[in-house]
Amino acid sequence: MSAYEELITSVKETSLLRSTMAVLGWDQRTKMPPGGVEQRSNQLALLARLTHERATDPHVGELLAHCESDTALTSDAHSDSAANLREIRRGYDRATKLPSDHVEENARTHAIAEHHWEEARAKSDFTLYEPWLEKNIDLARKTAEFYGWESDEEPWDALAEGFEPGMRARQIESVFTPLRDRLQALVSDLGSASRKPSTQVRDVRLPIDTQMAFVTKIAEGIGFDFSRGRIDTTVHPFCSGTHPGDVRITTRFSESMFFDALTATMHETGHGIYEQGLPVEHNGTPLGRAVSLGIHESQSRMWENFVGRSLPFWRWCRPLVEADLGISQLSAEEIYEGMNVVEPDFIRVEADEATYNLHIMVRFELERALMNGDLAAADVPHEWNRRYKEYLGVDVPNDAVGCLQDVHWSGGAFGYFPTYTLGNLYAAQIFEKIREDITDIDGQFERGEFGPLKTWLNENLHVHGSRYVPSELCERLTGKPLSADALLRHLERKLRPLYGL
Repeated sequence: MSAYEELITSVKETSLLRSTMAVLGWDQRTKMPPGGVEQRSNQLALLARLTHERATDPHVGELLAHCESDTALTSDAHSDSAANLREIRRGYDRATKLPSDHVEENARTHAIAEHHWEEARAKSDFTLYEPWLEKNIDLARKTAEFYGWESDEEPWDALAEGFEPGMRARQIESVFTPLRDRLQALVSDLGSASRKPSTQVRDVRLPIDTQMAFVTKIAEGIGFDFSRGRIDTTVHPFCSGTHPGDVRITTRFSESMFFDALTATMHETGHGIYEQGLPVEHNGTPLGRAVSLGIHESQSRMWENFVGRSLPFWRWCRPLVEADLGISQLSAEEIYEGMNVVEPDFIRVEADEATYNLHIMVRFELERALMNGDLAAADVPHEWNRRYKEYLGVDVPNDAVGCLQDVHWSGGAFGYFPTYTLGNLYAAQIFEKIREDITDIDGQFERGEFGPLKTWLNENLHVHGSRYVPSELCERLTGKPLSADALLRHLERKLRPLYGL
């Protein structure tokens, strides 16, 4: 066995341990009884330590250095071997900075914290979660210190690198500030328009089992392979992919919010289609995993918004709504309007396209302040509510629909939230390119033909895994560096006509 083959074998075995943790995490959020929290936290802590010890084994470093010195493996920067070595090196260098006991403590604390977050959210009582949020903040700061950051960077950057390689807070701020101004101006214009889209979709009431059957049908219809995946319910929707042949998506329901359940399911289906589209022959290596959370989010937002909130989609889906659900009073146009009403509100996952990124900006600013030590855990509700009033003009009524609505911080995912907005930007820019390549895409959606879009994504994006860094992948796909222009064009062209502007 060559050094490269030995290295890849080791990396794949470590990946198996990580995928085992992912299955246990999925089970905790979907099937595990509450009494299992302590045992599950110990299981995850042990696996985290074992995984970390394998990933940071000095022999891995020796193999990596040997392979990097072999020009036959590295001369072509985008070859399988060079791309794998680049990403294995990045992961190894980061992992070796973290002590095993810190990794183990992180995993145990996050599992327990998530349980307390669920309880606090159910009771709308932040004080039940506050001490665990404080623990997670302290752990995240320690993690950032172990990683370190450059003199012109900050602790948040060290954490964000794990989600979106190369992205820094100052870059995010430079994009978010003008984007916020333009979004607020658009929302203001729409709010003062004399014409208002139909909101009849809000009057629909359906049993949850009926909703589950329908959203499952739609997920399969747009391309999710249920022979290699499944769908379940959870408090906070997510996608967990351990292998292209085992992808778990989740969603949530309310009898009075069927259309939100459908878009949430299409969102997670987009993640699932990406996971199922990754090259199985490279599973367990960087070439077999998604390149970043921002690119991953581009796939979910594309299927949710550019497909699921489009008029052509509803011209296809509306007859199914009548046949399967007995809803005959709404036309495709009325459903389309209802799916695109712009209305500032409290809940991120239920936000319209125009206000969604304002939700992300609030979270980015808060976690940046938390990591810099400028904000205490106890002050999160107040600062959350203040920014919601400033950015979205709403008064947050309670903690459940305020600072307790997201699961991310309970799992220690500080530095994650901006990837949602990056995903929106990537999705808009990539979809413009898709429209150039698939000129009849609207007609295809009207006919229920989603295969060409899925195939384009499989062949142009999914197949690469982590061969290219996010910025390079974006330019290769679209011919342009990432910007907010395509997203703003999409929103302006779509929303202004709906409001008669």
